[in-house]
Amino acid sequence: MAGLVNKETNKSVTEYIDSIENASKKEDARTLLSIMQEITGNDPKIWGDHFIIGFGKYEYKRKNGKETFEWFHVGFAPRKTKLTVYLTFDISQEEKLLKALGKCKWGKGCLYINKLADIDLEVLKKLIEKSKDARWH
Repeated sequence: MAGLVNKETNKSVTEYIDSIENASKKEDARTLLSIMQEITGNDPKIWGDHFIIGFGKYEYKRKNGKETFEWFHVGFAPRKTKLTVYLTFDISQEEKLLKALGKCKWGKGCLYINKLADIDLEVLKKLIEKSKDARWH
């Protein structure tokens, strides 16, 4: 998380999404934007210099207890090859939902999705709902 990645910016979310060259990625980004805004009730913000679109924010303290910074509750980044969805809980513990989600990969707090057509959006919404109030401890 080097650089400005953990800082909310005033960059335009609309301009960023409009700049996505791949038409299907752009449409998927607009869909995620709408879903996350509806579920969280928060306006989207560009976070940092890696162009992550985040919703809401809370104070995060590293495990060493020395460093504190702000982070978003839920977010996504439309990358060239995949959509990365950021969640604020250990999604590996959600085996049932992950199996129902569809074709994607995941890490502890991220989903890596080729395209939204590959997954069940209702299952994704459940994961986003869980994330909006979760905090890493």
